[in-house]
Amino acid sequence: MSHLPARSVAVVLGTRPELVKLTDLVRLLGPAAHLVHTGQHYDEELSGRFLTELGLPEPTFLTGIGGQPRAVQISAALAQLDELFTTEPPLAVVVQGDTNAALAGALAANSRGIPLLHVEAGLRSHDRNMPEEHNRVLIDRIADVLCAATEDNRANLLAEGVDDARVAVTGNTVVEAVHGQLPDAAARAELVERHGLTADSYVLATVHRPENTDSVAALRAIFTELSALAESVPVVVPLHPRTRARIAAAGLEGLLTGLTVCRPLGYGEFLALARHAALLVSDSGGIQEECTVLGRPLVVVRRSTERPEAMADFADLVEPGPQIGAAARRRLAEGPAGLARLASLPSPFGDGSASERIVALLAAVAAPERLAVAA
Repeated sequence: MSHLPARSVAVVLGTRPELVKLTDLVRLLGPAAHLVHTGQHYDEELSGRFLTELGLPEPTFLTGIGGQPRAVQISAALAQLDELFTTEPPLAVVVQGDTNAALAGALAANSRGIPLLHVEAGLRSHDRNMPEEHNRVLIDRIADVLCAATEDNRANLLAEGVDDARVAVTGNTVVEAVHGQLPDAAARAELVERHGLTADSYVLATVHRPENTDSVAALRAIFTELSALAESVPVVVPLHPRTRARIAAAGLEGLLTGLTVCRPLGYGEFLALARHAALLVSDSGGIQEECTVLGRPLVVVRRSTERPEAMADFADLVEPGPQIGAAARRRLAEGPAGLARLASLPSPFGDGSASERIVALLAAVAAPERLAVAA
C-alpha cells in the first residue's frame, strides 16, 4: 500500500489497545513499518498472544519500563527511543492515544525534529486527575499531523489554538479493528456456547482502571453491584491480573462468588462475547468505541469520559455505586427492541477507512519531496 522505504515509519506503542488500534495501519504500511514496543504492558499471556493473534511483525522491544511509575516509564522509554532514532532515524513517527508510551514516542520524535503523527488526537475528558489527559494534551501540542477521530475532537483542538492545517478528521481506527478481528457468526456461536452462555442474555464486565482498582471503596462498590446483577442474569468477568490482585488484597473475593470469572480474553474472543452480550459494563476507553460498532449498550464506570460521542445513544456514564445497577437494569429492560435500535445506528467513530486516510497523510509527511516529484 505505501511506497515508503523499509522501516522508515516508527510506530511507537506500549499497550494492548494501541496494538489493536494500529494493526490495520501497520499492515497497510507493510515493510515501511518499524514497530517499537516500550513494554509498558508486557507479559506473554497478554501482549505476546496479542501480537501473534493480530499477525503483527516482531517489534523492537525496549527494556525496564513495565511496572515503573509514570515518570520513570516516560524517561526510560525516551532515553531508549532517542538512541534508537539516532542509530536508525525514521522519516516519521506515529503514536496513538494517550499512553506513557505515546508521550515518550512524541517527545523523542520532537527532540530529533522527526515529523510526528498523532492517531486519535483531540480527545478530552477535561479531568485533570487523569494522567492520560495530560499525555494527550501534550502530544497534541507537538504533533505535526493530528488525526482527529470525530468533528468534536477537531473542535477541541481548534478551541485550544491548534492550527486547522495540522488537523485531519480521519475517523477512528477502532472501526476497522473491530470489523477485522470479530470472528464470523459460526465461530462466535461456538465461543458463546463454550463459555456456557446464551446469546443476548448475559452481561460482560471488565474493570482495570487505577481509579477503580486502587480504591477499595470503588472496587467494593463495583463488585457489589455486579454481584447483585448476577442474581438475575449471568455476569461474565474476564479478570485482569492486577484487578484480581487488588480484590485479594482488599479481602473482597467473596463478591466474586456469584460471577462467572475467567482469564483475560484475546481480542477476537472478547469481541465475540461482547457482540452477543445483552449489556457491557466497563471502565475501558476502547470499549466505549467498540460498543458503537457492535451495536451493544454499555454502562461506563468512571468519573469522566473523553468519548462523549458514545454517550448519545450507546452508553451511560456512572460512578462506582448503586447507579451501576440502576443503569444496567434500565438498559436490560429495553430487551430485544433496545438491541435492535442500537444495531441500526451508525458508529459515531467513522466508516472503517481511518487507517487508509492516515497512511496517505503519513506518505505526505514522510516523503513530501518524492511526492512532489511524482506529481
